[in-house]
Formats: sequence, structure tokens, C-alpha cells
Amino acid sequence: MTIAPDLLPCFEDIAAAAEALAGKAILTPLLESPLLNDRLGFRLLLKPEMLQRTGSFKFRGAYNRICRIPEADRRRGVVAFSSGNHAQGVAAAARAFGIPATIVMPGDAPAIKIRNTRSWGAEVVLYDRHTENRDLVADRIVAQTGATLVRPYDDRFVMAGQGTIGIELLDQTAAIGATLDAVVVPCGGGGMTAGIATALAQRAPNVALWAAEPEAFDDTRRSLAAGERLGNAPGARSICDSLLSPMPGELTFAINRQRLAGAVPVSDAEALEAMAACFEYFKLIAEPGGAVALAAVLTGRVRPEGAVAVVCSGGNVDPAMFGRALGTT
Repeated sequence: MTIAPDLLPCFEDIAAAAEALAGKAILTPLLESPLLNDRLGFRLLLKPEMLQRTGSFKFRGAYNRICRIPEADRRRGVVAFSSGNHAQGVAAAARAFGIPATIVMPGDAPAIKIRNTRSWGAEVVLYDRHTENRDLVADRIVAQTGATLVRPYDDRFVMAGQGTIGIELLDQTAAIGATLDAVVVPCGGGGMTAGIATALAQRAPNVALWAAEPEAFDDTRRSLAAGERLGNAPGARSICDSLLSPMPGELTFAINRQRLAGAVPVSDAEALEAMAACFEYFKLIAEPGGAVALAAVLTGRVRPEGAVAVVCSGGNVDPAMFGRALGTT
């Protein structure tokens, strides 16, 4: 299928998103652990998006998308579907604009994500992810309210907002004199991956970009091999709740298939071990899906020749799951 170019973000969209997010989103740092570098034998730089507003990178894309909605339409509010991180990002961004938000969330989403979404002032509508279609639930609400649907990844301005991570990362590595060989990012629907890919294509085309995903939801890896979008098995399960998209996005895959060096699978056990390593070496709390890129490097599935930057995409994890991760050490 041919996709109109104006549906995809360009570097100018990402630069404009960076301006819109200035003073709104947190400029997350770039961290390094000499002890972890010694263990790995190369330089690992961590971009900790769990320090972003709402505890994940999703605020970036949500705010950038909502600020592009015409004011007359914006007053009718926004609707989103999400297992939790996009939900919180949209809820917080909607609150910043003083507009209502309704979020469609799976009933088995982590309790902390449901609770925090409601705390930001959004109305939460729960559904069964195994028997109901989230798109249809959201479409009904849009039809009833006239609100604008803010998609989690297949949207030009959402991808552009997530792409600001790439601009920051490149500026920060340049500031410390690091020469990147590769960047590794968690991948579900592929919005952050596509945004960062677009930034790298403009600013650092020789840097390899790798996606990391749960092994039971390795749709991007299989889709890259097949040259077309492939879905995940209906009964697939993973503790990486933030990355359980049914298949790559149509728009995101149009970018990622051209620019990704590859995608690697990560087991639930390896995600837990990466969460423990993130706490041990950086004193940070990562959620399972947020830690898969770090896991991809720790397991050696991505082996850079030089420095590697890893995005840790979120830290919204229930205490019991975090305790389970610490129990792996």
C-alpha cells in the first residue's frame, strides 16, 4: 500500500515538536555507569524516559498531537486507547490544555497505570483485551462525543513528538564526546522507533537503530523479515504490558522497514533481569517493557562495535512486579 508522504513525520516535524515541548516535557538526562561499561566491554549510555512526565516517553507524543488539534475541536476533548503509558500521557496533556479525556484501557492493565490515569483527571473505560476490540470501543466514544482520537503510535504528530528523544540523545552524546555506533529502543506499535529513526536519518544516518520487543510479540522482527506487516498470535502473553500491540502500525512500519538495522526478541525473564540491572547500576525503576532495549544489549543480541545508546522507555510498574525483578539478582 502506498502511503501519502504528508501522513509521515519529517525532521522538520520533530524540530517543531521540540519547540512545542520546550518547558512542557522534561529534558531527560543521558546516564552512564562505569561499572556496567566494565562488565560489557563497551560504553553504554542510558536515556531514562521513566523520568519523563507521567513516567514514560508517551507524554511527548500526546502533548504534541493535542497541541495540533484546532481549538474549536480540542474543546470537545480527546479519546485514546492504551494499556497505560499512552493513557497517562494523553490524560496529563489533556489536563494541561484544560480539556476532557476518555481513555479506553484493558482491565488487566497494571493497577498503578489505571490509578494514575484517573488521577490525571481522565475518565477510564475498561475492556477485555482478549474478547473486545479496543478500536471499536474508542470509535463508539468518538461518535458519541465528537472528541478527537489520539492514536498511540500511528499518527504523524505523535511520532514526531517521540522523535524528540532522538534529537536530545544526539545532542547529549555530542556534548560528552561520545561517538555512537548504535541506538536500541523498545518497540510495540513502533511510534517511538519511527520518530527516532526519522531523527537519526537526518542527523546521524550512519548510526544503526535496533528495536527490542517481547519474544511472544516479535511482530516487528517477523514483519521486517517478511517485508510486510504480520500480527501476533491471539493467545500470546507477556509481562511487558506496554509493548503488546497486535501488529506494527501501518505508518510506523513504513518508516521502520526502511531504517531499522533489525529487531531482536527479549524473554520475560531477560526483561526482569534488565530491570534489576537498571536498578543496580543506575538506581532507576524500569517497567518490563521499558527495560527490553537494555536487555537486548545485556544478552548480547545487539553487539555494538562502539558506544551504544539505550532508551529505557518507562517506569510505571506495580510493586509486586518490581519485587519479582529484584528477586532475579
